[in-house]
Amino acid sequence: MKSTKAIPEKIFTMEELQRELKRWRLKNKKIVFTNGVFDILHEGHIASLSEAASYGDVLIVGVNSDASVKRLKGDSRPVNPEAARALLLASLVMTDAVIVFDTDTPYELITAILPDVLVKGGDYTLEQIVGAKEVMAAGGEVKRAQIVEGISTTGIIEKMRK
Repeated sequence: MKSTKAIPEKIFTMEELQRELKRWRLKNKKIVFTNGVFDILHEGHIASLSEAASYGDVLIVGVNSDASVKRLKGDSRPVNPEAARALLLASLVMTDAVIVFDTDTPYELITAILPDVLVKGGDYTLEQIVGAKEVMAAGGEVKRAQIVEGISTTGIIEKMRK
């Protein structure tokens, strides 16, 4: 059995992440960033995270804080608290770092990280992807991950309510 002791160590503060980014860049690692709420982890999330991870060496996942989720999705969300969502994401093999952010968009986080590759779901247009212009201006690229049709957290919640 593999040790699970390292899982919480994949959850970073901004200061810790900046130090780790320096180490990864010194090793010429290609940094990939994606973000989301990840309220109820489902196969669509696994597919998009796996695709995002395939674009580089290191996958950083930004997770909306509880307060941010409430502002964006209403008082009934999130279903799972940010600490639990971050821990689940950190436990995934394709995830190298997780960071919780409290703003409504990850703009500040993306511009602080300036990943080599920014990945967002294919349901977003390039113009809608926050931080895309800044990443491309810094020489990075923006990718749109394929969406698994018929699978969404909202759909799961609605099914549970019926």
